[in-house]
Amino acid sequence: MQLDDLYRRVIMDHYKNPRNRGRFEEDSVTVDLNNPTCGDRISLQLKLQDGLVEDARYTGEGCSISMSSASMMTEAVKGKTLNEALELAERFSSLMKGDEVEFEDYEDIEALSGVNKFPARIKCATLAWNALRKGIDQ
Repeated sequence: MQLDDLYRRVIMDHYKNPRNRGRFEEDSVTVDLNNPTCGDRISLQLKLQDGLVEDARYTGEGCSISMSSASMMTEAVKGKTLNEALELAERFSSLMKGDEVEFEDYEDIEALSGVNKFPARIKCATLAWNALRKGIDQ
């Protein structure tokens, strides 16, 4: 199996079987963002407590890249400190620029590395991560 095929399978798995999709009933930090270029939209909810991302959920609509990225991001940041979550976001930005970056604790994110070959899709992949940054900054 080619690496590209494996990456496509990982992306489609997160798209068809999203992790952390849904909403919290109780209070949380909520960030709504959209990508007007292609119509992707996300509503990210974060439970932040004592400098930690206790939990993360999202709803939204969009392409397989944006929704898979949101699924991967919410999985990766749960239980991380705010600084660790922001560091992950920075590493993801580097990945989108074509840098070689490893995500030791959550390798699925590396499946999005091929997106940098398609500049129009980078905004799709970074939408959830931009929502994360905005939510932490609030």
